[in-house]
Amino acid sequence: MKTLVGKVALVAGGTRAAGRGVAVELGAAGATVYVTGRSTRAERSEMDRPETIEKTAELVDAAGGRGIAVRVDHTDPEQVRALVERIEQEQGELHILVNDIWGQTGERDWDKTVWESSLDSGLRLLRLGVETHAITSHFALPLLLKTPGGLIVEMTDGTDEYNASRYRVSFFYDVAKGAVSRMAFALAHEVGPRGATAVLLTPGWLRSEAMLDGFGVTEENWRDATKSIPHFAISESPSYVGRAVAALAADPDLARWNGKSTSSGELAKLYGFTDLDGSQPDAWRYLVEVQEPGKPADTTGYR
Repeated sequence: MKTLVGKVALVAGGTRAAGRGVAVELGAAGATVYVTGRSTRAERSEMDRPETIEKTAELVDAAGGRGIAVRVDHTDPEQVRALVERIEQEQGELHILVNDIWGQTGERDWDKTVWESSLDSGLRLLRLGVETHAITSHFALPLLLKTPGGLIVEMTDGTDEYNASRYRVSFFYDVAKGAVSRMAFALAHEVGPRGATAVLLTPGWLRSEAMLDGFGVTEENWRDATKSIPHFAISESPSYVGRAVAALAADPDLARWNGKSTSSGELAKLYGFTDLDGSQPDAWRYLVEVQEPGKPADTTGYR
């Protein structure tokens, strides 16, 4: 359904993974989507992966929307300022902002203390995964707030409830995700009285391009990976969280979500959308009730 015809979205960090999924599903709902990132067909970012903003924009077009690729380094305030000025000149308004920029590059310091981790990599992660969100919100929100009913989505990993009692992977990763969570909380207090809604949203176990590559599978045969990693059965495609954002953006009672932390699985149950295979994976409930207690992999009742 073209529920977002006439709406303008900015997906900051839309090159791949959740960002690409969100951009495409917003396009499928009829939106005009500005897709930003540093990876283009002419030059790759330091992540050195093949996905590009141009390809995402083409997928938005193919889905039924209008995709506009703009190369932006969101650590550079002047580039972000110029981006927002371009959106205002070309569209006159902005209705949806999705902050999905992330900064994990190079060798991951999983399960390492702050003193064991690479300081340069850790600080770079914070700059790419946290500072960029603040810069983008600083410049984009004045335009978004000109039209009542705007939506700001801070993308993260894990709900507030889940992360509050768990150490997430490493010092820098934990701090980055905690900061984004708090950003959504702070934005809700600032934009709510001004007619907009800020939400913290997490996908579940995401079948990103890098994840599929790492497991040696594709989106078509991803279930083959469950032979060696059984709990991967609860995983979801990037389209699932994209449909979650599209559902939120089309909700006439959107303001009820201001300041809330939610997940693709929770929103699927409420709005009735599914993943590409017609299922409704609820990864965060599964993680707590099945995976963490050490039970055998069994998604019955969880997708």
